[in-house]
Amino acid sequence: MLEIGNLDAEFAKITDYWSPRVIAMANGQFVKLAKVKGDFVLHSHDEEDEFFFVVKGTFVLRYPGREDVTLKQGDFHVTPKGVAHHPFAPEETWLLFVEPATTKHTGDVETDITRSVAEQTAHLP
Repeated sequence: MLEIGNLDAEFAKITDYWSPRVIAMANGQFVKLAKVKGDFVLHSHDEEDEFFFVVKGTFVLRYPGREDVTLKQGDFHVTPKGVAHHPFAPEETWLLFVEPATTKHTGDVETDITRSVAEQTAHLP
């Protein structure tokens, strides 16, 4: 039987900001949800693009040396591979994003908020 998911139910399970939760896998890609607020770490992904969709709130991608991208509810944006970005959310924001399963949460930067793939998928069967 094919599974049916519910975004509201999945977001309700998220208790920590900047801690992605994998909700689906398709063609080597993870579909992730996260609640975010405040600053994240400046980082990049050398080999992977990232697709961001704002479900609720405001999400800002600060690009050093480039214009910031501000996303509101219903907006989406792709951060190209290799481009450094510094995510920021001025309020609690709910994100859906898609990236290859091999993508490291904070690129090559390790911080106390970095989450491993195992942590992001721990709830899956």
